[in-house]
Parts: sequence; structure tokens; C-alpha cells
Amino acid sequence: MKIEELLDLSHTIAADLFREKTYPWEVLGEISAFIEKLGETLPAEEFDHPQAGVWIAKDAKVFPSAYIGAPCIIDHGAEVRHCAFIRGSAIVGKNAVVGNSVELKNVVLFDNVQVPHYNYVGDSVLGYKAHMGAGSITSNVKSDKTLVVVKGDEQIETGRKKFGAILGDHVEVGCNSVLNPGTVIGRNSHIYPVSSVRGVIPADAIYKDAEHIVPQT
Repeated sequence: MKIEELLDLSHTIAADLFREKTYPWEVLGEISAFIEKLGETLPAEEFDHPQAGVWIAKDAKVFPSAYIGAPCIIDHGAEVRHCAFIRGSAIVGKNAVVGNSVELKNVVLFDNVQVPHYNYVGDSVLGYKAHMGAGSITSNVKSDKTLVVVKGDEQIETGRKKFGAILGDHVEVGCNSVLNPGTVIGRNSHIYPVSSVRGVIPADAIYKDAEHIVPQT
């Protein structure tokens, strides 16, 4: 569950956000302030600054119907497609894809992440080359509104009411899956389509359902 076990910080413009932290969800309360501070240092020859709190790499592609709310950084080569809704407090990594009708809020997408079709990603971190299939979402608030606890071999209280999911590098989430609050998925793991996932899923695993989590062969 620790940062170094899940995420390669060489694949994000937000590496400094994770420094001196143990667990990746510890960054969720600091994303907005980090964007504002980092954005002011980005070179004008590489990044447009179309409005207060928003920086977009000149070689990124943002479709006219997309909404970009502040604060937000969209890094080099990223693509934000038709009707994407970036509500703010979002970092979109290099060559990432934010697809049609996708909604982002308080997230870090590492480089080459793909959320290409009808995804909701809120209060979450998606590692390098993570991919969410069409219709898959992060659920970021418990139904009883209590604080989120990460449940693995040990239970860790996060102190957060809003916390969606952490996806390690190269995670694949199948279509129409729901990642329940506090889900943590280890590197290289695959989630079957139409899954309801909660707790900690180990690295290099295949999640078929809660009773059938098997190692990749």
C-alpha cells in the first residue's frame, strides 16, 4: 500500500507532491495547492495559461467542448476529448487520455493513464499506464458518510470522508466496474469487467470477484 510499492514517481509531473509521504492517499488534501504552486513555475514557451489556475501544455489536445476547471495542469501530449468535465484540482499526465463524458475531480493521473469512456474519477490517484475500461468509476464517499478506512492485512484510518481509489502502475480495470471508497489495487493487477471492488488487491493479481483473486500466470 505504500507509495514505492505502487507508483513510479518518475512518471508524473507531480512527483514532489508524494515526497516524504508514506501512503498515496495522503496527497489528496494537497493537490489543489500543489497545482497552484507548480503551475507558476511552468515555462511559458511550453504551457499555455488560458485562465487563472489552469496550465495546458501547448502540444496537448483539448477538444472545444471539454470543460477545464481550476486548478488544473494538463501535461505534454495529453488528450482531453469531447465533453470531458474536469471539475478542478486535477493533474493530467503526459500522453494521458481523458475521454468523452469523463469527469475528474481532485485527482492525479500519472503519465500515459487512460480514462477514455464515461468514467468518473474522484479523490483518486492513477499510476503510470493505468487504464479504466468504459463505464468504470471510483466511488469516493461511503453511503453512511463515515471516514474511509483502507482494509488490507491491516486497517488504516485515512481520516478522509472522500477517498476513491489508488491504482498502481499498469493496472487494468474492466468495463462497468465500481471501485468502492478506499480501494487500493497493486501494480499490474487486472480487474474483471462488472466488478465491485473494495479493500486492497495485491500486485500481479487477477480479480474475478471478492472470493476469487488469483495470481497472474
